[in-house]
Amino acid sequence: MPQAAAQEEPLITQKKLEFVLLLLCAAALVVSGIGPFDRLTWFLEVWPVMLGLPLLVLTSGRFPLSFLVYVLLFVHALILLVGGHYSYANVPLGFWLQDVFDFTRNHYDRIGHLAQGFIPALLAREILVRTSPLKGSRWLPFLVVCFCLAFSALYELLEWAAAVVLGEGADEFLGTQGDPWDTQTDMFLALSGAVASLLLLSKWHDRSMARLTAAVGR
Repeated sequence: MPQAAAQEEPLITQKKLEFVLLLLCAAALVVSGIGPFDRLTWFLEVWPVMLGLPLLVLTSGRFPLSFLVYVLLFVHALILLVGGHYSYANVPLGFWLQDVFDFTRNHYDRIGHLAQGFIPALLAREILVRTSPLKGSRWLPFLVVCFCLAFSALYELLEWAAAVVLGEGADEFLGTQGDPWDTQTDMFLALSGAVASLLLLSKWHDRSMARLTAAVGR
């Protein structure tokens, strides 16, 4: 088989899989919005998916991402959509973990904030590797972690702004569950997630980016 044809076939397969992820994510968004715990909380939690999904579609032709990053973004979207539907303090998975490990609270929001560092870390890494001179630089992981911390801090500021504007109406969105250190814990989890992602997935991410580059030439 000619090399060009060999490259084209995996690319077509990946595009089909990406389309499946897109359909599943859109379906999950619709299902998440059916009878949520609180409509305002649902919107506040899922707006990143509403914004990110069309943005990824619009940029998929000019700047497609590696398949690994698309899969991780899909997982992140599901975490947000489930949290938005139930509100983070009421997600059944969190109650199950609470029973199994004898936690004092529903920790589903901790999963969300860990993912808030773990998944955006590879998105930031891919953009920097492909659009800047940082590929192979020792500064790359440091700057990726800095981005994730800044992103987490921005999200906490948005939660603070919602609390100021909405008052008690933002309680479900904040999901502190009485923890005075909730904000600090959330940012620490995002930091931990970013570091873990770089340590565990960087080589896999490089291979995924290499396959994309071989297929599309950028």
